[in-house]
Amino acid sequence: MQKFLTYNDIPKLLSYASTHQWWDSIDHQLGRKDNTKTELLSTITLNNLVSSELFINKAIGWSLRDYSKTNPDWVRNFIQRHKEKLAPLSIREASKYL
Repeated sequence: MQKFLTYNDIPKLLSYASTHQWWDSIDHQLGRKDNTKTELLSTITLNNLVSSELFINKAIGWSLRDYSKTNPDWVRNFIQRHKEKLAPLSIREASKYL
């Protein structure tokens, strides 16, 4: 549907994203495989490392775990570089297939 979106849709999308914060409506990287934007995945993950919210930490782990099926070395290196700040739950979820 991306080809149908315009800049005028951004306020509606932001409103939707802020009122429907569920994994299935927000997590647009899952299943992207080789099309995953690692810079975006890294930035979003690093911006949320300070969270103590269970579902944020679980989502971080799920996102990394999903990408580990495509690029396990990238995920392994990411975990190693940031293991001091990653929640144990995030590490456990991310490491499931490594």
